[in-house]
Amino acid sequence: MDTEVNVTAPPLETVTVDLEDRSYDILVGHGALDQLAARLSPMLKQPRVFVLTDETVERMHRHRLDEALKSTGVKTLWKSLTPGEKTKSFSNLEGILDWLLEASADRSDVLIALGGGVIGDITGLAASLMKRGMKFVQVPTTLLAQVDSSVGGKTAVNTPRGKNSIGAFYQPQLVIADTSLLETLPARELRAGYAEIVKYGLINDPDFFAWLEEHGEAVLALDPMAIAHAVATSCRAKAAIVAEDERETGVRALLNLGHTFGHALEAANGYAPDLLHGEAVAIGMALAFRYGAAQGITPQADADRVTAHLDATGLQSAIPGRQGGPYTAARLVELMQQDKKARGGRVPLILARGIGQSYIHPDADLTLVESFLRTELLES
Repeated sequence: MDTEVNVTAPPLETVTVDLEDRSYDILVGHGALDQLAARLSPMLKQPRVFVLTDETVERMHRHRLDEALKSTGVKTLWKSLTPGEKTKSFSNLEGILDWLLEASADRSDVLIALGGGVIGDITGLAASLMKRGMKFVQVPTTLLAQVDSSVGGKTAVNTPRGKNSIGAFYQPQLVIADTSLLETLPARELRAGYAEIVKYGLINDPDFFAWLEEHGEAVLALDPMAIAHAVATSCRAKAAIVAEDERETGVRALLNLGHTFGHALEAANGYAPDLLHGEAVAIGMALAFRYGAAQGITPQADADRVTAHLDATGLQSAIPGRQGGPYTAARLVELMQQDKKARGGRVPLILARGIGQSYIHPDADLTLVESFLRTELLES
């Protein structure tokens, strides 16, 4: 793979999510945060914004957001949460709403989500509930959030019975995907986000997957040209699907490639930090391709390519050796049946007839799935 680092950042790119009167822009590129003040100005009815973040992101990036707004005279009111998936809870949601109410926030105010997917999800849900809907803006600081969770309006919190099981579709007013914010991320977080980039190639863009096979290391090295191309391509892919199927009644379900397996792994691990969401999705995508190959649906050569690419970029493609758990075939199938996409005991899987040829398999044979997982887990 090409690891040559380009020192010249490309121009900012604007990707539009076309939802008629609820359309919004995703501004992608190095230094995109510098455009925040100009983009916010038409939204503000009074000179203040609310900013929700986590303690790590606040330490890393609060000064960047303050700098972006300092010339406007806009007051920023901050609330910081503990980092981690467990932050997406009812108790934290209640605390956010109480914070907003105590400050007399109203529907004309703007709530900014500065952080990764956890912060983006709970911020969006709080915004949807606050006096039946206040404006919010996504400023994602992780690669995974920039290419996936900040786009499309899915907002949620977790419960002990499932990930993202309580939520709403609520679109932001704007997404600022500043790739320079990714420079503070640990390599593990970058790889977790990269899994979601791979997903877009596997869904319907085999040329993009081939490009990633050649340039994946440059993307992970944050080469300005490579990372901007990867983020913008991913955002365009998701924007097109969301515009066609905002509420996931059809084609948007393709974005769940790897997620049914992945969410079950996360739940089995109790959403602990041993397994990041993107790591679970990477394993889930590899499982989906290998399960398809086992059923004669997916060419074995394509399943092998997916496994090889994920392994080459440092993402695990198999469950054995993965920290956390315990992971057993029976428990994973049980958790798949509790997934929010399951209907009447029927579990849909996103499978593939080849790279870039994913489709919705509406009713997986769970006996076959469990047998496949026993093989994967080396269970007797």
